[in-house]
Amino acid sequence: MELFQYWNAVRGNRDLPRRDEIDPAHIRSLLPDLFILQRQASRDVRFRLAGTGVCALFGRELRDGQFGDLWLDSEADGTARIAEEVMTQMTPMLLYARGATGAGDELDVELLLAPLASSDGTNDRLLGALSPLARPVWLHMTPLTHLVSTGLSLPDASPNLPLDPAYRQPATTKSNVAGWIGRNNRKVSHLRILDGGRRD
Repeated sequence: MELFQYWNAVRGNRDLPRRDEIDPAHIRSLLPDLFILQRQASRDVRFRLAGTGVCALFGRELRDGQFGDLWLDSEADGTARIAEEVMTQMTPMLLYARGATGAGDELDVELLLAPLASSDGTNDRLLGALSPLARPVWLHMTPLTHLVSTGLSLPDASPNLPLDPAYRQPATTKSNVAGWIGRNNRKVSHLRILDGGRRD
């Protein structure tokens, strides 16, 4: 929620903010769980940056890897298409998933995917967060081998939501990010949004 509010504040009345408007100082506590994806000319969706917490969950460096590789083989293409849809439609989405280790342990996670533009305005990136919903004793010691999706929803992306004014910044503000690493049933383009994730 904190990342979503920050993203919403930075974009203002626009569809999405630019990458160079994201100031790590404003979301310092979230940085280990954040990542940036970019759509390549080949249409692959790859990690440009991945926080230490995200990499630790999977026991490997994710930079330059494909987003679909985090998922069960049968879901790899579908989840990559969802990420691309976030960029194309400029609409944030929440993914709910269950991770599994090689030993069979499981962990529920949430992923926020929020559209982000390159410095030239092209909507070919997204800012994401991957948040574990529990802290088992094996977390960050036993890597997840894959994720399985359990649901998908749209957060309320109204630009008029009440937000912390500390997040607000002029559209011309530029920061270097290279140094850090209502659910509803409706249709978005070809996707159908299904209930999932936590019920509390």
